[in-house]
Amino acid sequence: MYGSDGAGDNAERTAFRKAEKKYKLYYEEHSKSSKKKKQPQQVDLSEVLDPKSISESYNQKGELPPGIVAVNCGFNRPVFRLEDRPGFYFIPGALTVEEQCQWIRASLRKFPQPPNRTNHNAIYGPIRNLFVAAQEGKVLVEEEGSDNCLDSESSASVSNGDAHRWKFYEEDIARSRAKSCKSVSASVLLRKLRWSTLGLQFDWSKRNYDVSLPYNKIPDALCQLAKRMAEPAMPIGEEFRPEAAIVNYFGLGDTLGGHLDDMEADWSKPIVSMSLGCKAIFLLGGKSRQDEPLAMFLRSGDVVLMAGEARECFHGVPRVFTDEENAEVTPLESQFLHIDDHCYLEYIRTSRININIRQVF
Repeated sequence: MYGSDGAGDNAERTAFRKAEKKYKLYYEEHSKSSKKKKQPQQVDLSEVLDPKSISESYNQKGELPPGIVAVNCGFNRPVFRLEDRPGFYFIPGALTVEEQCQWIRASLRKFPQPPNRTNHNAIYGPIRNLFVAAQEGKVLVEEEGSDNCLDSESSASVSNGDAHRWKFYEEDIARSRAKSCKSVSASVLLRKLRWSTLGLQFDWSKRNYDVSLPYNKIPDALCQLAKRMAEPAMPIGEEFRPEAAIVNYFGLGDTLGGHLDDMEADWSKPIVSMSLGCKAIFLLGGKSRQDEPLAMFLRSGDVVLMAGEARECFHGVPRVFTDEENAEVTPLESQFLHIDDHCYLEYIRTSRININIRQVF
């Protein structure tokens, strides 16, 4: 779904597609001889709903914009719902800065680890310790046999189920054999990481959960957090059971095209969606792509819930603000000061991570 432009004349005409194009990142055109840095085109953001401002106004004055209702659910911060999108809730600043950093670290270091699958599996097989390899400047090299390429010891080995094997090597070793072996740097692979799956594994090609695939249960701390966040959207007397999660990774220019999350059995249970890193624009449409979508900002630490009728609404992410002025990651920068956190800081300054947790059955 990344970068999905919904190609075709019909897609171009829908209200959802028009909103995607309105907020998507485009650059000012310069002559080919220009050496100036590309500048983003200005976008009118006046109609974008701002949960942070809504929360601040409600806390200070008790005021809310039309169509937005405060939910009394015993949380230590305001929870809001949309009157015209039953089942959609948003919780600005739901996660503390410390919690945000905890899940950023886990999303980069732990969540892409096998048996969790990622978008890299189809080409490279299960890759272990990608983030560590990127920190160490290593290179992933393809070998078509045990002896015909690199023959020194590697730090990690991966297999995609055929005769090819991929291993991480020091950069100088990989460079010396570049002519005879395909290779890609770990840092490039990290930047091209688009999704990883936790718990029950989602099969993107078949658009269903493949219960035959090996998997690790979602970490207990994440389960407990998701249960707590899901409470405002849960049917009375029932408890949310986290069984699967998809972690989305966004970089410069990445988008998530309009789609439905409709593969779970019971839509009365919410999807708990946590935002980490750079600020983004989220589009919440209706049950048809022809319905005019609502645009809203999502910042690091915000949580949204989609349950019931809201599960039938098209939604997507047409823009992530990765520039220093608009990313709004300063609170995270103050937490990633230790030298061991430099790679996390470097990544999250220009990236967004979204963890969405689901009850499948």
